[in-house]
Amino acid sequence: MNTGLLTTALISLFSLSILFVKAQDKKPTDRIAVTAKRMIDVRSGKEISDVVILIEKNKITGVGSNLKIPDSVKIIALGDVTLLPGLIDAHTHLLHQYYTRYGDDNSNRILEMIQLGPAKRALLGVKLAREMLDAGFTSVRDLGNSSINADIALRDAINNGDVIGPRMFVSTRALSPVGGQFQSVTPTAQGLLNEEYVQISGTEEARKAVRQAIYDGADCIKVIANSGSRRLSLEEMKVIVEEAKRANLPVAVHATDGDGPSMTAVEAGASSVEHAYTVSETVLNLMAKKNIFLVPTDVPGVTKYQERIKRAVKAGVRIAIGSDIYYEFPGRTRGQISAGMYKTYAASGMTNIEVLRAATLNPADLIGNNSIGVIEVGRFADIIAVRGNPLTDISVLEQLVFVMKDGKVYK
Repeated sequence: MNTGLLTTALISLFSLSILFVKAQDKKPTDRIAVTAKRMIDVRSGKEISDVVILIEKNKITGVGSNLKIPDSVKIIALGDVTLLPGLIDAHTHLLHQYYTRYGDDNSNRILEMIQLGPAKRALLGVKLAREMLDAGFTSVRDLGNSSINADIALRDAINNGDVIGPRMFVSTRALSPVGGQFQSVTPTAQGLLNEEYVQISGTEEARKAVRQAIYDGADCIKVIANSGSRRLSLEEMKVIVEEAKRANLPVAVHATDGDGPSMTAVEAGASSVEHAYTVSETVLNLMAKKNIFLVPTDVPGVTKYQERIKRAVKAGVRIAIGSDIYYEFPGRTRGQISAGMYKTYAASGMTNIEVLRAATLNPADLIGNNSIGVIEVGRFADIIAVRGNPLTDISVLEQLVFVMKDGKVYK
């Protein structure tokens, strides 16, 4: 035997064993420092230069300019970008998608309920949830149109780490007047409506519907105040809000077509009024007095919508922006479409910092979660980075280069 070769082989094996032991000693760190040229403090509206954000596990432990970085910390140096808290879409439908080739909303609703059950809706949600996270939305408030509890299943799968998506706050089925949002359905097909809505006739049915949603695991209650000429009564709305608040759940009320439905929601003490496209100063002033949020879901360039935003800001109503996107846009993801909505509100007279707050801090307060919405010590490490500065150009929210949710990098 060649003893020289044997000795060399033994030395090599010994060296490899030492390297293996050292590699085992170097466990993955759960301490991270994210650095960048600037960060926007959405609460104060100030820009922080040469920012350092310290993270341990999934929580922020330090934020500041040129903050000292401890030893044994993984550094993510992002350079000339702007850091922001993860975006929060206050009105989504991630288990719901319509197609213009099938016609209007009513036609699509019927096809969706016939062709997709809860399982297929949840799988659609998996796709759309990932698209939203990739666009910088680390949390969403998802308001119905998701079959029976499929939104609960998707939320729980994301929370368990089984699928990738934003942190979801879900409503289960919306409570509605008889017929839901369908304008015309034959008697033989009306049984399908229960797949999408809980139809209310009277205060006791309203109370029972809220209690069922709470039992099913809802994070909030979604109410359709009006659909065409059909409206819930003030008494029914008051019972819904009373039952929800007993369980500490916020109530989101879809209200359109003038002041009536919005006033019903406001008088009952709802947490937010959704849409409210033509609401008057009278209602907005009462919303400001009662700290009720407006969740506009505007499309660009509609003068009456823009005037309503100006009235809301003047009245002091807090705004939490929601996309309410549910149609397919070929060639663009759900997240890309949603990220483009912020320009609409800048064009309606909101300042860029007001838009940023309406995309982060305000939705967090509406949801009732004090662990998201701002980059502050103790909050979840939900952080995004964009090229440019959103204080001077809000459209840079569409130029995303980095996404961290819960201390984990996804983009």
